[in-house]
Amino acid sequence: MKTKTYAAIPEEFAKLESAKVVLIPVPYEGTVGTGKGPEAFLKASENMGLYDVETNTEVYKQGVYLTDPVLDNSSPENMVKAVHEITKKYIKRNKFVTIFGGDHSVSIGTIRAFNETFDSLTVLQLDAHANLNKKHNGSAYNSACAAYEASQTTNLIQVGIRSLNAIETTVMDEEKMYFAHEMAVDDSWMDNAIDQMTDNVFITFDVSALDISIMPNSASPEPGGLFWYETLDFLKQVFAEKNVVGFDIMGFCPNENNTASDALVARLYNKMLSYKFKDEDVDDSYDNSYDNTFVNKNSNTKFENDDEDY
Repeated sequence: MKTKTYAAIPEEFAKLESAKVVLIPVPYEGTVGTGKGPEAFLKASENMGLYDVETNTEVYKQGVYLTDPVLDNSSPENMVKAVHEITKKYIKRNKFVTIFGGDHSVSIGTIRAFNETFDSLTVLQLDAHANLNKKHNGSAYNSACAAYEASQTTNLIQVGIRSLNAIETTVMDEEKMYFAHEMAVDDSWMDNAIDQMTDNVFITFDVSALDISIMPNSASPEPGGLFWYETLDFLKQVFAEKNVVGFDIMGFCPNENNTASDALVARLYNKMLSYKFKDEDVDDSYDNSYDNTFVNKNSNTKFENDDEDY
């Protein structure tokens, strides 16, 4: 029986030992419909051309290992714990770890793992929603809380925001929140946001960041979002100027009657990988060693380096 691989790539490029990339599907149904996101994304990836015209690369040849999906839905807390553990496991194996959800609450676990393993981490959140609630509906593990912990423990930069509540305005860092309506009339936002980033950057991408005209199948759609080429332009600059240590894509809510969004998320994932590895030869030496002496590099204190010259 043939092993299921990302984008149906040949098994020679999908082995854990040699793959540089790990893809973790998390079909967590915190928001109705998002549980079907990873499966629809993987199916669409199988129908996608894998050669990237812009970068002149076939990034899958770097190796992409597809894990079994994280299926723990016994409670939001247990889901976050499971995601945190598996993400950290593969980071420790020196993999470039990527996660596809699922409800955006999944990112609480992914961000926690990356923050514990990379110094002075910037979390770049592309999203329509601030998600800065400490609790929502009695839970700290709701999608509305997805960025709260990051706001307290990392250098959080939020891009494309156009929906938040009054309480979130007391938590947000106004200097590092880029509202969509301001971005629409001031194209300096890209350079400004990148200037605020530390060297190590983790990207959490909720598809609601994109305009509903190109991404109608978001769990929480909002008008007035980012368009395709400006999104790619920004991401390309971030990957070029910073050390992107991993990323997740969340909030995709597929609709079997409109599969255009499926194709978009499949291409978005491939684009982000292509930007990461565009200057790296396929046969570059790769250290796949497991670090048993790995220790936590970050304390859980508020990021305090806002005034540093990066």
